Amino acid sequence: MKKVSLLVLLIASISFGYSQSTTDFFSKSDAFFMTNVKNGRVAYKAIKSNPAALNELLEMAKSITVTKENANEYQAFWINGYNLLVIDGIVKNYPIKSPLDKPGFFDKNKNEIGGTSITLNDIENKLLRKNFPKEPRFHFVLVCGGLGCPPIINAAYKPSTLDAQLEKQTILALNDANFIQVNKNKVKISQIFEWYKGDFEHDGRVVDFINKYKSEKLPEKAKVSHYPYDWTLNEAN
Repeated sequence: MKKVSLLVLLIASISFGYSQSTTDFFSKSDAFFMTNVKNGRVAYKAIKSNPAALNELLEMAKSITVTKENANEYQAFWINGYNLLVIDGIVKNYPIKSPLDKPGFFDKNKNEIGGTSITLNDIENKLLRKNFPKEPRFHFVLVCGGLGCPPIINAAYKPSTLDAQLEKQTILALNDANFIQVNKNKVKISQIFEWYKGDFEHDGRVVDFINKYKSEKLPEKAKVSHYPYDWTLNEAN
């Protein structure tokens, strides 16, 4: 009986350790974003001068393990991880005018996170989009550091609130007059819809996806084009 009891306690303590580390990660990420994000922009200069909180978060994230079977935890971890790593990459190269000023920022530079070494592009495309191919709302919460991206929020994405957060950010983006630019029957939309067109066509056309979330629907015979992506740094003033 004693051996069985010790085994149960050991398993319970290991499980608690893993869940506790993710809980701490989400909580501290929430505090970090609340402190350093305002109106969809990031205080890179302030973080550069005092990177302790960001460094602590990324050090914590190195050893956290999440599985896609627990979809909400997995998605929330990698969304926050992506956004934190973008900020970290910019801070390390600050001052910088755009993440594209650093060669390989998205597709070459490896980051130690979640028990693996991975690029930002692979977090987006292999861990999130590939594992959850019918979740187009990722595009409205993964923030690339440029103004062309939907704005970053001053909170962490959490497993318990993830679906509501994904929904809210998608609605905000698709009802933003700068993101979806309408001039009578001429409509200009982000290149996100061009680059990832297939993600938005599971239930119809790209226009149908936009209209699902847009309060003022796009015209039935709208002439749709794409405006150039703005890679200017999303820096707080």
